[in-house]
Amino acid sequence: MSATATEVKLKPLADRVVLEVLNDTEQTAGGIYLPETAREKPQRAKVVAVGPGRMNENTGKREEMSVKVGEVVLFAKYSGNDIKLNGKELKIMSEKDILGIIEG
Repeated sequence: MSATATEVKLKPLADRVVLEVLNDTEQTAGGIYLPETAREKPQRAKVVAVGPGRMNENTGKREEMSVKVGEVVLFAKYSGNDIKLNGKELKIMSEKDILGIIEG
């Protein structure tokens, strides 16, 4: 499932997920623009690729992934590895570091 809406040609292995981080607004409610160093790290991202799933050592079968390409997820702050591919800022992490799927 490496084909994505953002055209990333990266196929994650096992239970890894490739995310495109969604940046929150750079402006406060009072209209003040915040420099990047003063902003909180974003914790929402769009799933752009998922691996085939983790191999269960007891059964020898792959476990199905809970997240799908295109979903928006909430992830643990400072988790995963930041990469840059084709000019896009991406994050690769294990599915267990994803806290939930944002619906709606």
